[in-house]
Amino acid sequence: MTEKPRAADPGTSGSTPGGSAPTDDGPRVVIRDNRKLGRTEETPAAADAGADVPAEGLVEESEVVVDEIEAEATALDGPAPTGPPVVDAPAQPVDGSATGSPLGAELEALRAELDERTRDLQRVSAEYANYRKRVDRDRGVVQEQATGSVLAALLPILDDLDRAREHGDLVGPFGTVAEQLTTALGKFGLTPFGEKGDPFDPTRHEAVAHQTSPDVDEPTCVQVMRRGYLLGERLLRPAMVAVADPE
Repeated sequence: MTEKPRAADPGTSGSTPGGSAPTDDGPRVVIRDNRKLGRTEETPAAADAGADVPAEGLVEESEVVVDEIEAEATALDGPAPTGPPVVDAPAQPVDGSATGSPLGAELEALRAELDERTRDLQRVSAEYANYRKRVDRDRGVVQEQATGSVLAALLPILDDLDRAREHGDLVGPFGTVAEQLTTALGKFGLTPFGEKGDPFDPTRHEAVAHQTSPDVDEPTCVQVMRRGYLLGERLLRPAMVAVADPE
């Protein structure tokens, strides 16, 4: 009768056909990060703690990389200044004319052109102001001349009204119309002058008769033959008078 081979004893060393790798209850050797670490045994608690803590070799390699990066940054930046902080002074304008650079020459040319344009603008402004004053003055003169021409054409009518008043014919409605006409013409600046007893003024009176009189101390208008008229300050027509000189 043939006997069947028996299973190998787990406690024995060596290997048997079809058997598993032998187990060793003694100290174990763990190789981690190219270093040989000896451990007698691992407990479940230590295994769980190692899962949360990074490998010691990885921490050391990370520290070495950080140190190398800091060393390179320090070499690029140079040594840190040991003195007080340096404050940049405000930039000063550069006078290109002093250095003779092309930029300075161009700047001087632009300044000269700006001064010339400024003088031209001031001259044009002054000329325009004078032009406006001259236009306003000429407009006033033209208006006064036009008004004077119309009033001068009405002066003979006023002379007839004066003669009618002297003879007492200007009464009733005709007198009212004459007064209204005189008032309306006065609104345009027409002012009559020339009364008996006025001192003779050659710039305003036209002497058509001359005599002497012991009753006067200076040349005096003793008779007014036609009244004169002023338009504002301008003489529209002189008064026609007879003058008496002192004896």
